[in-house]
Amino acid sequence: MLKSFYLFLFAFVFVSSLSSQQKKIIKVDVCVYGGTSAGVIAAYTAKQMGKSVLLIEPGKHLGGMSSGGLGFTDIGNKYVVTGLARDFYRRLGTHYGKLEQWIFEPHVAENIFNNYIKSAKIDVLFSNRLSNVWKKGNNIKQITLENSNHPQKKTNNTVEAKVFIDCTYEGDLMAKSKVSYIVGRENNSIYNETFNGVQLLDRHQFPDGIDPYIEKGNPTSGLLWGISEKPVLPNGSGDKKVQTYNFRICLTNNKDNKQEITKPNNYDPLKYELLLRLKEKAPWETLSDIFIWSKMPNFKTDINNKGGFSTDMIGMNWKYPDATYSERAKIWKQHEDYTKGLLYFVGHDPRIPEKIRTEMLQWGYPKDEYADNGHWSHQLYIREARRMIGEEVMTQQHCQGKIIIKDAIAWAAYTMDSHNCDRQVINGVVKNEGNVEEGDFPPYPISYKAIVPKRKEVNNLLVPVCLSASHIAYGSIRMEPVFMVLAQSAAVAACLSIDNNIIIQNVDATSIQRILKENPLVDKSVCEILIDNDNTEHVSIFGDWTLDHKTSSAYGANFLIDNSKSKISKSVKYTPEIEFAGKYSIYIYFQKLENGSSQEIINIFDGNTIIEKTIYQSDVVVDGQTSGEWVNIGQYNLGAGKNAYIEITNKNANNIIAADAVLFLPIKK
Repeated sequence: MLKSFYLFLFAFVFVSSLSSQQKKIIKVDVCVYGGTSAGVIAAYTAKQMGKSVLLIEPGKHLGGMSSGGLGFTDIGNKYVVTGLARDFYRRLGTHYGKLEQWIFEPHVAENIFNNYIKSAKIDVLFSNRLSNVWKKGNNIKQITLENSNHPQKKTNNTVEAKVFIDCTYEGDLMAKSKVSYIVGRENNSIYNETFNGVQLLDRHQFPDGIDPYIEKGNPTSGLLWGISEKPVLPNGSGDKKVQTYNFRICLTNNKDNKQEITKPNNYDPLKYELLLRLKEKAPWETLSDIFIWSKMPNFKTDINNKGGFSTDMIGMNWKYPDATYSERAKIWKQHEDYTKGLLYFVGHDPRIPEKIRTEMLQWGYPKDEYADNGHWSHQLYIREARRMIGEEVMTQQHCQGKIIIKDAIAWAAYTMDSHNCDRQVINGVVKNEGNVEEGDFPPYPISYKAIVPKRKEVNNLLVPVCLSASHIAYGSIRMEPVFMVLAQSAAVAACLSIDNNIIIQNVDATSIQRILKENPLVDKSVCEILIDNDNTEHVSIFGDWTLDHKTSSAYGANFLIDNSKSKISKSVKYTPEIEFAGKYSIYIYFQKLENGSSQEIINIFDGNTIIEKTIYQSDVVVDGQTSGEWVNIGQYNLGAGKNAYIEITNKNANNIIAADAVLFLPIKK
C-alpha cells in the first residue's frame, strides 16, 4: 500500500514538473517584434483598430533611436511626416509649448512612447528576444523567445499570431523566417545606380597628407588603429561592408545636472592617434571641429559624427547584422568603450590643447537621462543592418523620381545618405571610404511591396524598418519619422489581412491609403485640413507667382514666391472645405528666406469678417532642421462648407515673400 502511495506521489510530481516546463503560449492577432519608434506606432495602431496585440522588446526601453539620443530629428521635408508620426512630434510640441517639436530630450520622447502603450493598454514583453521561428508552409505560426539578459534562463514564452511585424533595426524576425535579404552594398550595375557600392568622396574625409603608419613614413611598422589593410575596390563595386554605427551622445553643461565623464573600461589612447595627426594638419579651434554638436532643450546635446575622425567607429560593425547575440553584445560594448574613450581623451589627454580640454570638461552625462544605464544611451545607432529583398526593391531611381510607384503607403524625402564604410590607405595616406550625401529631390513615394516579403517566402510578415531597398536608397528612407509612417501603414495592412482573411501580399494599398486619410490618428477624431500650394481644387493664385523647387525650404515639392515688392498686387487664396463646423487653430508654413521680406500680410476670412494679420520674419524661429516653420495666425470659428479662406498677399512686402501650405487644426472640446 505504501509502495503504491509513493509511486502515485512520484507520478504526480513528475507530471507537475513536466507541466511547469511546458511553453506558455500567448495568442494574439498581431505580434510586433521590436519596441523601436516604429514598433510602438505599429502596436498602437493595431490595438486602436480593435486587434489583440503583443509588443516584444529585447531591451528595457521603448523608442529606439528616437528615445536613444537622436533628438535632432533628420526630416528632409516635413510633408512626409503624417499620421501618428506627426502626432508624436505634435505631442513633443505640446510638451515644449509649440505646435510641433523636432528637437527634443531623450526622456521626453520615451515618456511619450510609453504613454502610447499605456493609453492603449498594450501588453509588452521586455527583455525577451527571438529564439526560434516555426513556420507551416509560408505562414509563421509561432515564435519562441528567450531571456535577453540571461539566455540560460528560458522564458518559455511562445507567441502565436495571425500577423507578425518586424520593427527591429536588425531584421531578426525577418531573417529567422527565411526571408531573402542582403547585408552590405550592391554593385552599381545591379539596379542601374551611381551612388551605391564603393564611393571615395570628399565629405567627412581626411585632408591629404595624413600618414597612416605607426612610425611615420615606415610601412613596415604597421598601421594605426582603425585603418584597414584591404585595398580599395573600383568605384561602384559591391561588397559586404556596412555603413558605420555610432552613439548619438547626450551631454549637458548644466552643473546641477552634470555627471563627470570618467575614464571608461578598456580605455586605450592609441585608438585616437589618428585624431592627433588630423589636428596636426588642421589645428584645433573648437570641439565642433570633430563633433556635430547640436544643442538641445535644457542645456543638452545631440552629438553626431563629423569630419575624418569622430564618433563613427568606421569598419568595426560589418559582422553585426548577422552576428549572434553574444557577438553583437561585444561589438556594442566596443562602440561604447570607443565613444566614451574619445570623450575622455579629448578632455584629458595632455596632447590636446588646453583650451579644448577646458571646453570639453564643461560637459558631462546628464543625471536625468538613462538613469538605469549609467546615464548612457540604451540604443546604438544601427544605421543599416539587413535589408529585405521583397516584392519591390526601392532604388536610387525611385529617390530621384525616375521610377514612380503606384502603391504608396509612405513618402521619403531625405538626401541619399551613407556614412563611411571603411578607412584605408590610398597612395600612402589615410582616407575614409563610403560617405555619400547626394540629392535635393522632392518627396517620393515608398511602395507597399517594399515592406512585404516575396509571396513564396512568408505571407503573414511585414517589415517596415529593414525594408526592401538598395543600400543607397535605404540611406534616404532610413529616417525615424519615415519608419513610424511605414509602421503605421504596416499595422493597417495587418488588420486588413486579418479582417479579409487574405495574405499580406494581397492587401490593397489603396485601402491602406483610404483608412489613413480618413482616420490618421486611428482614434476617429476630426481630421485636420492641410492645403498645400499645388492643390488646384482649393488654391487660387492671383498674379504672376514663381514656383520654387527648393525642397529643403518647402512643405512638399515646392512653394510659390513673389519678388515684386508689392509694386503689383498679388495674392494666393486657400479655401478649405470644412466638414465639421467649430473652432480651428490656423497655421501657415513660413519660410525663412535669405532675402525674405521683413513682413508678410495675411487675410483671414472666417465666413463673416476679414481679419488682417502681419507676420514679421524677425519673430519666426525655425527649428534648425529646415528653413520653414508653422506659424499660428489665430483661432477662429469656421462654419461648414467653403465659406472661409486664408489669403497670403504681397501687400507692403519689401523683399521676397512665399506662399506654401496652410493648416486648419480642429480644437478638441
